[in-house]
Amino acid sequence: MQVEFRECDPANLWIWFEFAEPPVKAELEYLNEVLESWYVLGKLGGFNAEFLVAQESEVELSYLDYPTESDPLPSLMHNMGSLEEQENWARCWFDLGTADALALDVLINALRTLSLEYINLTRVIIGGQNEDWPTVDLEEADRYEHNGYAQDHFGEEGELE
Repeated sequence: MQVEFRECDPANLWIWFEFAEPPVKAELEYLNEVLESWYVLGKLGGFNAEFLVAQESEVELSYLDYPTESDPLPSLMHNMGSLEEQENWARCWFDLGTADALALDVLINALRTLSLEYINLTRVIIGGQNEDWPTVDLEEADRYEHNGYAQDHFGEEGELE
């Protein structure tokens, strides 16, 4: 799986997924599960590079004294759109909020394994546009009308499902 970075705006980030051939429903479901799981971790502040206590520990992890009083600045993702597909492409829109670039490394690592074990992704493009499949300009559209995760998951009563 090739990974390519283009122009990246964390508040308006499209991620493009190219399959070797048009994906079947099960492949899209696998990909969607990975993206939604990644987003939930980001929404909960899981991608905060300022607070990597275990990773940056220079001692053995056994009996690591993990700080409980620390108050790191939050590093939260803000929004996720729906996974869309067209021919052998899929795409999803994200507002990464204040999540650190660590989030993208975690996603790419997960996608590598997903591609090797379950689906045949040939390329992932982070950011930019796909000239064959234009996107909505978010400066001209209301962010919450455009593909928002909350918009996609609102029930009849106006509460998240």
